[in-house]
Amino acid sequence: MAKLQYDGPVVLAILDGVGLAPDGPGNAVFRAKTDFLATAAYNEFHCKLNASGEAVGLTPGQMGNSEVGHSIMGCGQIVKTGLAHIEDFFATGQIWETKTWREIIEKTAGKATLHFVGIFSDGGVHSHIDHLEHMIKKAIESGVQKVRIHTVFDGRDVPPQSEPKYIERIEEFAKQFKNANIKIASGGGRMVTVSDRYENDWAMVERGFNMMVKGLADNYVYEAKDLIERARKREPEIQDQYLPTFVVVNDADQPIGKVEKGDAVICYDFRADRALEITKAFTEKDFTAFSRGNFNPDDIYFAGLTEYEATEHIPKNALIPPVEFKDPLNQFLGSKNISELAVSETVKFGHVTYYFNGCSYEKAANEDAIEIESDNVPFETRPQMKATEITDAAIANLDKYKFIRLNYPNGDMVGHSADFEATKTAMEAVDANLARLAQKIDKLGGCLIITADHGNAEELLDENGEPKTAHSTNKVPFIIYDKTANRGKYGLSAAKDLGLSNVASTIAVLLGQEDYPAEWRPPIIHV
Repeated sequence: MAKLQYDGPVVLAILDGVGLAPDGPGNAVFRAKTDFLATAAYNEFHCKLNASGEAVGLTPGQMGNSEVGHSIMGCGQIVKTGLAHIEDFFATGQIWETKTWREIIEKTAGKATLHFVGIFSDGGVHSHIDHLEHMIKKAIESGVQKVRIHTVFDGRDVPPQSEPKYIERIEEFAKQFKNANIKIASGGGRMVTVSDRYENDWAMVERGFNMMVKGLADNYVYEAKDLIERARKREPEIQDQYLPTFVVVNDADQPIGKVEKGDAVICYDFRADRALEITKAFTEKDFTAFSRGNFNPDDIYFAGLTEYEATEHIPKNALIPPVEFKDPLNQFLGSKNISELAVSETVKFGHVTYYFNGCSYEKAANEDAIEIESDNVPFETRPQMKATEITDAAIANLDKYKFIRLNYPNGDMVGHSADFEATKTAMEAVDANLARLAQKIDKLGGCLIITADHGNAEELLDENGEPKTAHSTNKVPFIIYDKTANRGKYGLSAAKDLGLSNVASTIAVLLGQEDYPAEWRPPIIHV
């Protein structure tokens, strides 16, 4: 096999949430005016990659997501991740044998309240209501008598106005436990409370902490469904992810489920990014992001379904060990003295760094990163997001690094609104910037790889024609834009079932490194 060598950099552009699907009224990818992408897909090396289900270590038929997509892309292997990893521990019962579970029961059985907080749906991207029910059932069987649930409404990985069915489901589930007191205590939309990520908006986390610990919220209701009815009456189209905060009160108008001294709290999210900050708020002694009043982390027992930061072991009490990724691409390239740069804006910066690097904050030798601060606005109101600034940062560094990876968040973050026109605009902004980037790469003699971590923007309507905010199970594009003499030296490999796990070895080959780790899946190209 002849080695490839480029005068310029190899650049990986990850178009977050951009899948492939036939034309249709909900396909903002197909219907956007994307001249560069259309031309590249026609004239350049291209194929389709699997980005969901077992191809990325998830359960069969499970839609892909950004965490898993970046992790699998960056580690070059199919590793059981996300929902599939967690399901194993519930199926075998290993979770109930852990030191953390035993301590939770010891601290709460017959004497304190067990609280749960997490994204409240069966979306399976960040959490799953099945896990919540399994833990409540086991806790009650183990002697816990009082359970309070702090619901982070989804409407993003599930239909946008589907939350009432999850409230009804948990209330019906609770009825089987005649001698237990199980109630929803507080909540709000995931884009309003609790679930900030990458320290983009600590005020969200503060709202979540205040409703859970202090009993403070924008709304006080006697039942969770009252909040939804009230909000829909004011704004019929409001999506669950934007519902305001609420606290459930009793007949004396007192909160029914504040987190108090001696209680235990389980965050049942298994994905780290939207769980880490609320975890820090409950566990860090020297916490400074906002005032917690007289709250003392030592007064409660906090546990995560898994670790949300494996390097520093946050939280220290975890029910399920984190996924282990071996030999990620960044460390392999670092061992070869190949310089690397990662660029994105805040909302996806952790994906193109932490997740891509095998869920590790440890940089490789000669690896740098640039974070562009995201705007704190609904993304459909500014669908261009920071595509221009991301591209500017990349262009300014093309001659300084041999491998540069970018994440353009637009397709995913705007696509989650299900706003068709805004998502079209988002795609057009990305396309214009890819054209600028490609032009500069041409001049330096490099190549540009274009792919995606999962689908979303190509499927904004469901089978009933209703708005769809969730990811898809569609395949994603893989394009190598290459105007150098190398283009004639490679073609499509004979590797079967191509997916995101084949990307790392492909990048290694394009960088002239054929001795990539043996556990990586084979490259997409044959030289």
